[in-house]
Amino acid sequence: MQESQLSGNVKTAYDEFYKKHDEDWRMLGAKYKAEHIIEVCRGHQFKNVLEVGAGDGSILKYLSDANFVPEYHAVEISDSGVSHIANRHIKDLASVQIFDGYKLPFDDDAFDLILLSHVLEHVEHERLLLREIKRVAGNFVIEVPIDYKTNVDKRIKHFLAYGHINVYTPTSLRYLLQTEGFEITKDLTSIIAPEVTRFNTFINQKQPKSFIKNFKIAAEYAVKNTLINLSPKFNEKLANAYTALCAKTDKQADIF
Repeated sequence: MQESQLSGNVKTAYDEFYKKHDEDWRMLGAKYKAEHIIEVCRGHQFKNVLEVGAGDGSILKYLSDANFVPEYHAVEISDSGVSHIANRHIKDLASVQIFDGYKLPFDDDAFDLILLSHVLEHVEHERLLLREIKRVAGNFVIEVPIDYKTNVDKRIKHFLAYGHINVYTPTSLRYLLQTEGFEITKDLTSIIAPEVTRFNTFINQKQPKSFIKNFKIAAEYAVKNTLINLSPKFNEKLANAYTALCAKTDKQADIF
């Protein structure tokens, strides 16, 4: 893999991405991403972890505070992201460095676990990245937002504004992972927590607070959560994120 696999405009866009930093919003989102990682890894023990596409380091901060593993490493394509990670003073962070988006600067099987949280939806050549993380570790936690809904093509501008160039369902992500030789050992679906919706509504969008809006947010969460618990068929339709703990196998992608 060559550096040229990452388009120049993508590199430029993400270099500046974390300069306009909303700490409270990012840490709130990271709180739940970290909880999902801890949940799917429950019962497993790992010595070291590499987060690929670590952003501003907010997930690693939560994991470190929870004593998730003894040693942490991070790679990120964004200069501003690496700067934020380095300045967080994350306990047990052994390294943080820039990478080209596809080629990891580590030896084969260097890590017990790789985290790929809300990264694949941004990646131009997702299978190339999956093959590279498979080279470097034995286990993986991969989480993606569930952006796919009927008529998703009508919202292209919306998703591109967030850099989401790929859309997934739990089924489509499992298909991608399994065809690249990953074995899914535990997974979960999740919906956006009310406190995240409230923050987005009242802080990010600056909508006036009201009892009715708060009630609607809580009620919508309760209804979705009840339906998902009643039947797995609602996972595909109602989930906002999908998290999978995977192990690599000896299988190689045999495309055509």
